[in-house]
Amino acid sequence: MKKLQTYMLKSFLGPFIFTFFIALFILLLQFLWKYIDDLVGKGLEWHIIARLLFYASSTFVPLALPLAILLSSLMTFGNLGENYELVSIKAAGISLRKAMKPLAILAVFLSIGAFLFSNYVLPVANLKFGSLLYDVRQQKLAFNINEGIFYDGLDNVVIQVGSKDKDNKTIYDVKIYDHTDRKGNTKVTLANKGIMELSHDKQKLIFTLFDGNSYSEIEESGYRKTRPFQRMKFDKQILVFDLGDFQLNRTNEDLFRSHYSMLNIEQLNYSIDSLSKSKVERVEFYQKKYLKRFAYIDQLDSTKVDTVIITDKQVQDSLKYPLINNFNNDAAVQILANSLKNVRSLKENVLFYQKEIESRDLILKKHEVVWNQKFKLSIACLIFFFIGAPLGAIIRKGGLGLPVVISVLFFVVYHVTSITGEKAALTGEWNVNIGVWLSTFVILPIGLFLTWKATTDAPLLDAEIWGRFFNRLRFLRKK
Repeated sequence: MKKLQTYMLKSFLGPFIFTFFIALFILLLQFLWKYIDDLVGKGLEWHIIARLLFYASSTFVPLALPLAILLSSLMTFGNLGENYELVSIKAAGISLRKAMKPLAILAVFLSIGAFLFSNYVLPVANLKFGSLLYDVRQQKLAFNINEGIFYDGLDNVVIQVGSKDKDNKTIYDVKIYDHTDRKGNTKVTLANKGIMELSHDKQKLIFTLFDGNSYSEIEESGYRKTRPFQRMKFDKQILVFDLGDFQLNRTNEDLFRSHYSMLNIEQLNYSIDSLSKSKVERVEFYQKKYLKRFAYIDQLDSTKVDTVIITDKQVQDSLKYPLINNFNNDAAVQILANSLKNVRSLKENVLFYQKEIESRDLILKKHEVVWNQKFKLSIACLIFFFIGAPLGAIIRKGGLGLPVVISVLFFVVYHVTSITGEKAALTGEWNVNIGVWLSTFVILPIGLFLTWKATTDAPLLDAEIWGRFFNRLRFLRKK
């Protein structure tokens, strides 16, 4: 029995590790395809790219791990069934339930590990990945001056080079426009030849220009009318430009630390509690504020509005006719104008506060979704094992053919259902718990059904039995 358990574990671990890293690699390619424009042409060092890919891979584990468990369990039991090893196991008096036991225990440990990863590792990985990706996307393109093209990557400077030698340092027909004063092309430097090179620390760009002229407009009294002009000829001139903006500047990670995707269970509980209390307080504040405003009728200032004298008879008549009839035309117009102004102001305030409450509610729901996702990952890993293992024993096909197709089909259904439920939860159409756990409720009956069919040796894929079933349906329709 121990040899069988060891053999089952070895048969499972190989495909599991293989499929897990294959899934991570595919998801990583998707990431590169999405952010390729933000990475190319910025002169990033290899270790920056390596760290970014590593952090990105860590954030893809919640997607890759359930898929790897599903595919590897299906491949393992499919290979055992295809090679008639399951038949030999059952012939020796060992049921499929006992054969699955060591892998089921391993699946439980993987589920526990998935929860620990989701709670302690994933928030840190999201923090590192999010902050580094933000800095990379803010990074300027690498310094590169092409022939005959105006380059404006440097602050307040525009450079044009007519041609360059093969050494990429010697340049000809150089034009440099200095826009530091932000007054247009008032300072221009022209040179027939120059040498362009970086300093030793690569923080400065040094232009050594030969045989040229510097032109500038002189600002003095009345210069806008006379436009005095200054020209300075030089045999050699050295210009230095700072390249600090082309270096990757890291942002303080504390600015991203409060995001809901970068919190663990304890931090999420604290944030959800604080957000709930804050939302309730704001709602109560708005209710008290606007109930008071709706509770009274605006009073007219007798010094500004010319009202008529109201008699006792008119008071009695006002019970039958609108109150506005008790005022003359000018007063009625002013009353209506003031009322419309107050109503419009009140409407704008109500809409503003309504958007604020909706924004607070959305943030609160996002925190609750992330809180549920940490438990959802571990449950999904366990359910996918009980889908893949019995299904592999039923179809009896190993390798990367049919198991991959079936695994992807189940995972797509799970993933689409999960996204749909979470979006419905965030929009308020469904309860957060129902929306997040919808995909689990969908695949759980499938796992239970397949496990029951496999452990009871039910001929689920027997064509003859399915033929009899459909024949019975046809017979019942005829009746």
